[in-house]
Amino acid sequence: MKFRPCIDLRNGQVVQIVGGSLTDESAVTNFATERSAAEFAELYRQDNLPGGHVIMLGPGNEVPAMAALKAYPGGLQVGGGITPENAAQFLEAGASHAIVTSYVFRQGRLDEDRLNEMAQAVGKDRLVLDLSCRRRGGEYLVVTDRWENFTDLVVNEVSLGRLAESCAEFMVHGVDVEGKRLGIEEDLVEKLGVWSPIEVTYAGGVRQLADLDLVKSLGKGRVGLTIGSALDIFGGDVPYEEVVDWQRREDG
Repeated sequence: MKFRPCIDLRNGQVVQIVGGSLTDESAVTNFATERSAAEFAELYRQDNLPGGHVIMLGPGNEVPAMAALKAYPGGLQVGGGITPENAAQFLEAGASHAIVTSYVFRQGRLDEDRLNEMAQAVGKDRLVLDLSCRRRGGEYLVVTDRWENFTDLVVNEVSLGRLAESCAEFMVHGVDVEGKRLGIEEDLVEKLGVWSPIEVTYAGGVRQLADLDLVKSLGKGRVGLTIGSALDIFGGDVPYEEVVDWQRREDG
């Protein structure tokens, strides 16, 4: 199992926000800092934590995102407004993978042509599909457009198996608990560990160091974990250094 670090950018600043609160005008912000994205990337590089991500939450974040990618070449994925037209510049700047979500959905449905276009532009082995989801009834449905709009795509064994043919990894935020430190979506993590035929990273609701062991157990060691607002480097209570130590023990 892997801990995956993160850098979220809004208006050029490293932040942590409450999931689903982002609009063009505002967001419920848990944390904001003047420390640069490149500083966080350098920290992750020094601690040998590859596979994390830089997410651009709206416009005005390209420059700090590029700086972070250059600070940790090959160590970070990049997402937020990625298209076939702009993906190459981020990969050339040092991103290991491009993360896409809203681009491959249109009018609440998966657009197979756009998915194929994206896969061709960056290569299947460098494409990550963000399938962040919210519960509706007894199912989890993918949400797009800053997690505001439900699609008709249900996250299940069939859909993950089909989509895995076009990408290298999945990223799944439990949007209803994202940024709230209310505890992880345990049933979602458990299902991802069973259903996903490729690497998958879960994010959302982490509130304590023990959640690393919980995700490892529920996901049968097959689900990675991102921790944002709960980390002390982002204003939370979970010591980043203890997370690093946990990962070092995991790596043996």
